[in-house]
Amino acid sequence: LAHPISAEHAGHRRVIRDALFEQIDPLKAAVMPREQLQTQIDALIRRICDEQRLQLASQEEQAIARQMLDEMVGVGPIEPLLHDDSVNDILVNGAGQIFVERFGKLELTPITFIDEEHVFNTAQRIATRVGRRIDEANPMVDARLPDGSRVNVITHPLALDGTTISIRKFMRRDLSLESLAQRGAMSMDMAVLLRRAMEARLNVIVSGGTGAGKTTLLNALSQRISPDERIVTIEDAAELQLQQIHVVRLETRPESAEGSGRIDQRDLLKNALRMRPDRIILGEVRGGECFDMLQAMNTGHDGSLCTVHANTPRDALSRLENMVMMANMQLPLAAIRRQIASAVDLIVQIERMRDGGRRLVSIVEVCGMEEEVIQTQELFAFRTHPSAHAGQVVGEHQGSGLRPNFYTEKSHLFDTAPN
Repeated sequence: LAHPISAEHAGHRRVIRDALFEQIDPLKAAVMPREQLQTQIDALIRRICDEQRLQLASQEEQAIARQMLDEMVGVGPIEPLLHDDSVNDILVNGAGQIFVERFGKLELTPITFIDEEHVFNTAQRIATRVGRRIDEANPMVDARLPDGSRVNVITHPLALDGTTISIRKFMRRDLSLESLAQRGAMSMDMAVLLRRAMEARLNVIVSGGTGAGKTTLLNALSQRISPDERIVTIEDAAELQLQQIHVVRLETRPESAEGSGRIDQRDLLKNALRMRPDRIILGEVRGGECFDMLQAMNTGHDGSLCTVHANTPRDALSRLENMVMMANMQLPLAAIRRQIASAVDLIVQIERMRDGGRRLVSIVEVCGMEEEVIQTQELFAFRTHPSAHAGQVVGEHQGSGLRPNFYTEKSHLFDTAPN
C-alpha cells in the first residue's frame, strides 16, 4: 500500500498535476495505449520539474508519474486498491479519509486525495464513463467501473464533509458452492442441497443484509445452471459473473437530466418475459417488480433466482408481501401469500457476522399454505457457541434431520439420487 504523503510531496504533486492536465487532453489520454501514455507522462514530468525547478528524487518522480497515469486512465489515488485482491470495499469520505474493508474489518489507509476538487473530478470521471453525470442538480449517482466494480457517489450539497465515493469491488475469485463450503461459509451437506436445488429448478430467494455476500452466493448458485438454458439477468448495476454461454444481461437506466428515459427493473422484467428465458435472475428485488417476478416463477420460469434485503427467512417472506402491495395490485393478503407460497421454493439466509465472516445461517424450504399462513421448514442452521470470546464467532452448521420435500417430488432430475 502507499506510504503517507509528505506535505512537500503533496505540493509537488499538485503543481505537476495542474501543469500536466494543461498539456494533455484527458479525452485523448483515455483512448491512448497505456505504455504510450506512460512514456509521454514521464517526459512531461521531467520537463515540468526542470521548468518549475522542482528537486525530485527519481523514486519520487516515478511515484508521481504512476499517480498521474492513474488520474488519466484510472480512479486516481485509489487505483492501487482496486488491484488489491484482499480489499472488498473502498470508502472515500472526502479528500483526507479513505477506508478499506479487508476480511470483514474496516481500516483507515494512508492514501489521500489532494483536495475536494480532486475527489469531485475523479467522481465526475467515473460517472461520465457510464453516460451519467454528477453535479449539484444530480448529487447522487450509481455507476460501474470497467472491471465491474459497483460505485455509489454522493456529493455536495447532500454530503456535508465532501464528495463521498463507495466502491463495492468486483471480486475476481470464481467461488463455487464447494469452495464456499471449504472456506466455512456453509457445510458440505448444505452445498450438496443447494446444488440439487439448482438441478431440480427450484426458485430460490437469497436473503441477507448489506455486504452479507448475497451476490457472491448468487454467482455460486448460478454455476449449477445447465449450459443448455437461456438465462436473462436483470440488475441495477451488473455484478453477476455467469459462466454459461447463453446469458442475456439487462441493466436499468436512471432518468436523464431532463427527467425522462428512466427504465426500472419492472420494465426490464416485463420485457424479459418476452425473450423466451428458461431462467430469470433478478439481482435484487425491492419494489413492484416483485409481483412480476412471482408471476414469472409461477408460469414456467422455474429455477429463477433473486436476492432480497432481510434479516431472517420469515422476514424475507414479509418483505415479499409488502413489495407486492407496492405494485398496487389491490390483491387481498391471503392471495398474495398464496402467490408467494406457490412461487418460492427455498430461502437461503446469509449473514456477515461480528468476526467479519460471511456465513449461511439458515436454509428454509417453503412448504405451501395452511390456514392463510405460509408454512416453512428449516433444513439447515448455523448454531453459535455462547462460550466464544467477544468478537469471535464459534459454531457449526447443523442439519435439522428433516428430508426436503423436493427430494421426493423431483428426485428424477438429480444427477445422482439424493440420500
